[in-house]
Amino acid sequence: MTPQSDDNTIKLAIPKGRMYDGVSKLMSDAGIRIRTSSRDYRPTLSLPGYDVKILKPRAVIEMLNMGARDLGFAGEDWVREDDADLVELLDTGLDRVRLVAAVPERSDENELLNRENAIVASEYVNLTQRWIEDKGYNARLIRSYGATEVLPPEDADCIIDNTATGATLEANNLRIIDELMVSTTRLYASKSAMENPVKREQIERFTLLIRSVLEARVRVMLELNVSNENLAGVIEVLPCMRTPTVAPMHNDDGFAVKVAVPREQLTQVIPLIRQRGGTDIIVTNPAQIVP
Repeated sequence: MTPQSDDNTIKLAIPKGRMYDGVSKLMSDAGIRIRTSSRDYRPTLSLPGYDVKILKPRAVIEMLNMGARDLGFAGEDWVREDDADLVELLDTGLDRVRLVAAVPERSDENELLNRENAIVASEYVNLTQRWIEDKGYNARLIRSYGATEVLPPEDADCIIDNTATGATLEANNLRIIDELMVSTTRLYASKSAMENPVKREQIERFTLLIRSVLEARVRVMLELNVSNENLAGVIEVLPCMRTPTVAPMHNDDGFAVKVAVPREQLTQVIPLIRQRGGTDIIVTNPAQIVP
């Protein structure tokens, strides 16, 4: 029987381990403080109406899929591995890893994986089995239980594993031969919670707060002054979200312009503003941006 909540409290799951720090910082930057001790798996939030539990990453997915938890952060790779039927709310971009296939560096993967009794090892059993079938390899799958990279060449011919930089694979003399997917930490909701109008509204508010921080992390606030005759030329080169905020200056001595600019474009935009007559340029880092 699928667990059902008897009230409209949002049951939030936060992953423990390496994902916890990034998620907790993200929530803190959104003004949502997590109050916990080092051994406390049931913290409280500064945001009312939430029941919080810290779980292992795959348990987060299982609880969401069952409807025992309403909202939670989880890696997309394990959501796809478990074929969980969840509602994805946003991609945080945190904990980016690649799910890859790797073989011993001096081997020929086609010869290796098509020979009789070839072995592919992985913790990602479902994704790996589909990969073997899609590639048409004559190989069988064995489940690994951590430290998958140490299995070749004696105990496996190929592995499927996640990697952030590839350094661990290289250290174990492995060569990447394929990329199955790129995974990041995402915010998910259970389908049952999203079908509850009251819970859905609370979840959408929470998502808005988290999204505002993610938006602020990729943008800067740019302020500048510009004369009447140069205003149109400056506006033309501003990569703003919609339209810039423009206000007349004292004594009609030009205009003050304010705009949120993608951080990665800043080095190109500032010289263009100067070339077109913009002055007194100030760049600041916003904490949150709500489009």
